[in-house]
Amino acid sequence: MPELPEVEVTRQSFADRIRGARVVELRLGKPLRWPLGREPQRLAGMVVGTVERRGKYLWVPLQRPNPAVTAPAADGGDADDAGGLLIHLGMSGSLSFALGGPPPGAHDHMDLLTDRGVLRLTDPRRFGAVVWSPSPDSGMAARLLAGLGREPFDPALSGADLHAAWRGKRVAIKTALLAGDVVVGAGNIYACEALFLAGIDPRLAAGRLSRPRCERLLQAVRAVLARAIEVGGSSLRDFKDAHGDPGAFQLETRVYGREGQPCRSCGTPVRRIVQGQRSTFFCPVCQRR
Repeated sequence: MPELPEVEVTRQSFADRIRGARVVELRLGKPLRWPLGREPQRLAGMVVGTVERRGKYLWVPLQRPNPAVTAPAADGGDADDAGGLLIHLGMSGSLSFALGGPPPGAHDHMDLLTDRGVLRLTDPRRFGAVVWSPSPDSGMAARLLAGLGREPFDPALSGADLHAAWRGKRVAIKTALLAGDVVVGAGNIYACEALFLAGIDPRLAAGRLSRPRCERLLQAVRAVLARAIEVGGSSLRDFKDAHGDPGAFQLETRVYGREGQPCRSCGTPVRRIVQGQRSTFFCPVCQRR
């Protein structure tokens, strides 16, 4: 599943190129998780703004260049002069942006045609989403984003915030990180790596972390995610950015996917356990309860 680094890498790979583009047409393929929520033809003529990321979602803002002369909506409702598309890549989705390309295939479910190229969502398993909302804070977008925790790179976020949110929680810290309701972005690979970097046993109850250890964990999460973004994310299966380039973070993991191999710090064999139906990799010596 594309996690925060892969989504951010995807955003960076096309955001500058599509900003300012005029929408010619929106073409939809097979239904995704939710309906678009707007007639596709009503997007024609709108201009793309600065693409943003919230957790694992991308927000593609759209606005009419001349709102004052916008015609009334065909369905009798008010004409929306601004809004956007909230996009989620699901379990195996990817976005590409190119000047041209082949006709849509069986797994291509959205083509946003612009005067600068085509933004295409390819999603073999159809767990992704493309929905219209007036803003990220209203409509379907607000519903989908409501349960997300803080952004890990938010400068106002501190270890004290994590400590307060997890106080009294008996759930394992690895599971708490994956929940994403306190801080987003630490998917399975990155949670394993951050816990190793912070020296914390993934089985430790979240409520037992001291404030200094929460601060150390937050810094580790930031470091791991920043490094993953720097090297293009992780391509364990078929992730590629909007240029078609794979990521390389999986080549330098310290514990993830290294069961039985020596820890890169102490040489102890890396262990694998299952938590919440997800594989957890850790060093039993370097990571302490």
